[in-house]
Amino acid sequence: MTEKAEQPTVIRPYGDTTGDGMVQTSFTLPVPHDKRAEGAALQLAAKMGLSPALLVHAKAVGPAHTFFVVYGSVSHLVDLSAVHVVERDFPLLSPKDVNAVIKKELRRPLVVVGACIGTDAHTVGIDAILNIKGFAGEKGLEYYSEIQVVNLGAQVLVPELVERAREEQADAVLVSQVVTQRDAHIHNTTQMSAAFREAYPAGRVPLLVVGGPRFEEGSAQRLGVDRIFGKGTTPAEVASYLVHAALTPKTTERTSA
Repeated sequence: MTEKAEQPTVIRPYGDTTGDGMVQTSFTLPVPHDKRAEGAALQLAAKMGLSPALLVHAKAVGPAHTFFVVYGSVSHLVDLSAVHVVERDFPLLSPKDVNAVIKKELRRPLVVVGACIGTDAHTVGIDAILNIKGFAGEKGLEYYSEIQVVNLGAQVLVPELVERAREEQADAVLVSQVVTQRDAHIHNTTQMSAAFREAYPAGRVPLLVVGGPRFEEGSAQRLGVDRIFGKGTTPAEVASYLVHAALTPKTTERTSA
């Protein structure tokens, strides 16, 4: 048996040859597409540390903007020992096991209310987790016999979400945020968290779970939520987390309707 090669702790980007530092990046500048615009793109690339920088693509985006792709070498090193990630701290369960745990421990359906809040009309994320058709070959939470799903859809106002969660006696609230311009996902999430904590007694707030492609997974505490899931999250991961986190005294104390 051959021994696995030890992975280096300090690395550089790879393009054509190992350690050449080559990277490719794209951006848009608010200038019409001409030679001056291309020069501006190369100037920006140089200030970003690409040397030499090659302009590999430029295309007008309307009359006053240009989209660029640049390619070049950077001198920066990456220290793998300084990289911190959020590890999954709960077991990944099958739908059968999730149902069994809820049935045994909670002895009633686990109630989940989901929505896209604010002006976000992109339901693909919340539907991937909640709808029975699911995502990545896994069925959504509607498939789980012991999970009661209430999907409110898109553009739900925070007060409406809080009110519906109270009506349904939700154990968990799942919010998807895809629109991120001007940090809309951050503002919406902090507003939602504050509203729930104002509307519920201490210790009785439902689990607040947020997902979206632009969230930092380690920012849950800062945003006032219990968990953040990033891109590629599957329904099984969410269901397993809910079983792990929702079956706590604040949830089980709630009497069945």
